[in-house]
Amino acid sequence: MLTREQNERLVRVGPGTPAGELFRRYWQPAVLSEEVPEKDGAPVRVRLLCEDLLAFRDSDGVVALLDAYCPHRLAPMFFGRNEECGIRCAYHGWKFDRNGDCVDMPTEPGNEVMKQKTKLKAYPTVEVGGMVWAYMGPPDRKPPPPDYEWTRVPHDFLHVSKTYQECNYLQALEGGLDTAHSSYAHNNNMSAKSDPRLVDKSPRLDVNPTDYGYNYVSTRQMGGGDTYVRLYHYVMPFQQMRGGIHEFSGARRKSPALDGHIWAPIDDYTTYVYNWHHTYDDTTPVDQAHRDATETFYGRGPDDMIPGTYRLKKNKANDYMIDRQLQKEKVFTGIVGINTQDFALQEGMGPIVDRTREHLGSTDRAIITMRAMLLRAIDTVEKGGEAPGADPQTHRGMRPFDNFVKAGEDWRAIFEPEIKAKW
Repeated sequence: MLTREQNERLVRVGPGTPAGELFRRYWQPAVLSEEVPEKDGAPVRVRLLCEDLLAFRDSDGVVALLDAYCPHRLAPMFFGRNEECGIRCAYHGWKFDRNGDCVDMPTEPGNEVMKQKTKLKAYPTVEVGGMVWAYMGPPDRKPPPPDYEWTRVPHDFLHVSKTYQECNYLQALEGGLDTAHSSYAHNNNMSAKSDPRLVDKSPRLDVNPTDYGYNYVSTRQMGGGDTYVRLYHYVMPFQQMRGGIHEFSGARRKSPALDGHIWAPIDDYTTYVYNWHHTYDDTTPVDQAHRDATETFYGRGPDDMIPGTYRLKKNKANDYMIDRQLQKEKVFTGIVGINTQDFALQEGMGPIVDRTREHLGSTDRAIITMRAMLLRAIDTVEKGGEAPGADPQTHRGMRPFDNFVKAGEDWRAIFEPEIKAKW
């Protein structure tokens, strides 16, 4: 368990907080590219690391990320006009470009000194992997842009999405790193016989620290000497990568896809979960039917979302539409949708978990290691050091993987050619 002081250091993400200052040393997903689809289009409200911001695609096609409020009288820039490479406040017409520079101040004609001194806070952005990323830290510590394998995957082989989660990022991240819960929370067919998560409900974990965080291996015994091995990656500060399994036949085969999540803190109490999914190689594009089927499997498909939002229809207000009869007969939780099951349990813990009350076990090793790494990284940044894993060279060449191995086979030798980036 953590002390109360350690818990506070990890969960508070605003400016000036220990974790907040650490996270600002990394590129953060701010919005999906689909949210700002057109030049000079409508701006989008963004809240990230407790800061209220505004995103818009300017006339050059570059996405800007600025303070949400005009520095004149703090009017909301959301109602402004996106025009000619800048956003113009609807209150008095002051206009700012994507760098936050005031380029027009019509109520103060000829006052060049005032115009030059008036700036709107602006963060640099890059657009890769179907997402717009922002860097919110010290300019002299800005790392190279994100360069995960999945950000290099061509559009036709990649799918990205996001969902709103009503709890602190840390308990959501911990849920992603917890492989043991899938045997219970995600048991969607209690009579299934071939799913390794149901055959062996007590996985063995090995955690191996790296420059970017760690990789960890979950092994489950299938009977008859077969072992299911799944290699995950935890990438600082809040991303997980894993081999993508959607159904099990018991046959040995390559994973059909790779998946991952980024748990980007909106503030101390809410999170956007950015989800990515791409094919193993370039033999099978991800068409719209595949994308919809993947999202529906997780419970965040087109019919699962409140229209015009990234919020689930099944949520805390309606107890995630739990079906007690279904719980008796087939689905362990009685809740439909992998994503929805996670949200029910993680949001149900409350906005921020009191980790002083926990009793952790052997299958929590990945979570314990992650917390220790974050606390060390916070200390390092506080002392003027570099944020671990911020440099893409530490992780750009790796990938997760999973497969079945026979008795006597060395999964490391089998996996070795598969855990190197192919894109």
